[in-house]
Amino acid sequence: MLVIPSIDLESGRSRLVFWPGAAAGTGAPTDRPERIARHFVDLGAPVIHLVDLDGARLGRPENLDAIGRIAAEVAVPLQLAGGVDGPEQIRLAFAVGATRVVMPQAVADQPDLLRESLAVAGDWLAIGLDLREERWREYPWRRPQPPTMSALVGELVAAGVRRLVVTHGGSDPDAAVLGELSGHGYTEVLVAGGVTDTAGIERVRHAGVAGIILGEALLSGQLDYAEAVGAAGARTPAA
Repeated sequence: MLVIPSIDLESGRSRLVFWPGAAAGTGAPTDRPERIARHFVDLGAPVIHLVDLDGARLGRPENLDAIGRIAAEVAVPLQLAGGVDGPEQIRLAFAVGATRVVMPQAVADQPDLLRESLAVAGDWLAIGLDLREERWREYPWRRPQPPTMSALVGELVAAGVRRLVVTHGGSDPDAAVLGELSGHGYTEVLVAGGVTDTAGIERVRHAGVAGIILGEALLSGQLDYAEAVGAAGARTPAA
């Protein structure tokens, strides 16, 4: 299972200050997202997940300079969420250096928009899903009844979606639900949010998903990246 560091972008900086040497009193803290990305890539991170908080509020990517700096600093895929609501936003994200995008759950109810977005992003488009029962039930679906999770994922796969990001999926992972998602042909499932320790990573790994996205737990020092990789059953490249 892949371990994917996540950086929240706000006003061109990381929302969280990162100090990798805090425990030993070495190095210096930084909120420069390109430096944080470089740190984790040097440790073997295969992908960097970026959340444009300003973009999520405004409905379009906003931290364009920061994304560009990160793209210039590291040579791994950059997956952008936040403000990516349609094909124009996807083009803008790709133009500044993102290589993958995550669209919100709302697009699942807009087949024309989904088709147009897939025409731009292809396999590099992921859909974020919040599978928490109460959130799913109360979501403002544009259909008479909320779909079942299986039915909706079936629709997305049939439309050509090849990647799903389950938000808040790590806080109380339902192995059966995550396993069912992973069982849909040609679909890569990533879990984001809720995991703060190696035991949580192991629970998610046992569900059979392709990767876990870790943000605050890594940047705060609560989780060590090498330990997270070990719990995920992955290997970092040899130095």
